[in-house]
Amino acid sequence: MKLAIMTKSAYFVEEDKILAALFEEGMENLHLYKPGSSPLYAERLLSLLPDEYYRRITAHDHFYLKDEYGLAGIHLDDPTAEVPLGYKGRVGRTCTDLSTLKDLKKRSNYVILKNLFDSQELKEEKSNFTLNQLEEASRQGLIDRHVFALGGMSIDNVRLAKDLGFGGIIIRGDLWNCFDIHNETDFKELIAHFNRLRKAVG
Repeated sequence: MKLAIMTKSAYFVEEDKILAALFEEGMENLHLYKPGSSPLYAERLLSLLPDEYYRRITAHDHFYLKDEYGLAGIHLDDPTAEVPLGYKGRVGRTCTDLSTLKDLKKRSNYVILKNLFDSQELKEEKSNFTLNQLEEASRQGLIDRHVFALGGMSIDNVRLAKDLGFGGIIIRGDLWNCFDIHNETDFKELIAHFNRLRKAVG
């Protein structure tokens, strides 16, 4: 099973240093998710990262960044959105409804099944599914290696995601809760937690 990290939804001062350290520790995929933000901030963050890591980053908006920086691909958070005209490359989509999962898988390289559990970072985002629904989707083969789990994912439910057959998990709050963006500059605990997550997923 794979481990991907999603950025906090807001930019912050130490972010480039932390992301560079996570890449050095072996982070294979970063989802650059900053809803409603200016593309200039995304460009600035990317310009502060070593360019050898660009191919491990997926953009959730400002899709021109994919070609400009040689990123891994783009991700459509709206499942009804079309791929930008002329775009060639890796495409992911977000799914919040099991009834659309099969169709979305056909049109994507991978699908993020969102709101698996209550979000740790975005308190208004609550779980969409019961365990019975997820187990049934797993039995039907809807959940497979092309589907990633997002929403309340933590080191405590890695085993459950594995058992359900997810191809990977996407961690956001469980990692970023290890670092206070307003009061801390030392992110050793965040890096240590990332390594615990890697070991649990491995």
